[in-house]
Amino acid sequence: MPRARAALLAAVTALAGCAGAGDGGRCGPAEGRVAHVIDGDTIDLEGGERVRYLLVDAPENTGETECFGAEATLFNEELVSGAVVRLTYAEECTDDYGRLLAYVAVQGREINSLLVERGFGCALYIPPNGADRRGEFEDLEAHARGENRGLWGACRENPCN
Repeated sequence: MPRARAALLAAVTALAGCAGAGDGGRCGPAEGRVAHVIDGDTIDLEGGERVRYLLVDAPENTGETECFGAEATLFNEELVSGAVVRLTYAEECTDDYGRLLAYVAVQGREINSLLVERGFGCALYIPPNGADRRGEFEDLEAHARGENRGLWGACRENPCN
């Protein structure tokens, strides 16, 4: 009986760990250390996974640099470079380029919404992912735009179009 109880306890503990794991396993890891910041909305983890942030589109800084692209990349680097990040997934796990699609958090701070709130990116809704949070991100963008934060005060044209 003690062996069966120990096995049951181990199984329950494993399931409890998965419940709060940001959907790790279904789509990808629940957390990982950032090995490289690609740009304002994309990172590489030490495990080799490339992660594209959900509901945010930062100006490009790879190839042709768009207005505020370098600043968005630098802001993202300051937040996540070398850090252990927590990943939470939505309906679709990957995009057409094979990148994981996730909300990314460091020490309880979600980077996706912070990028939009501070004007380092625009809200970008690509169904079906993020339908439940679309309004929140659009409100963050509207507020940043209204206060000329980040790219909204620096760029003549919206680099997110």
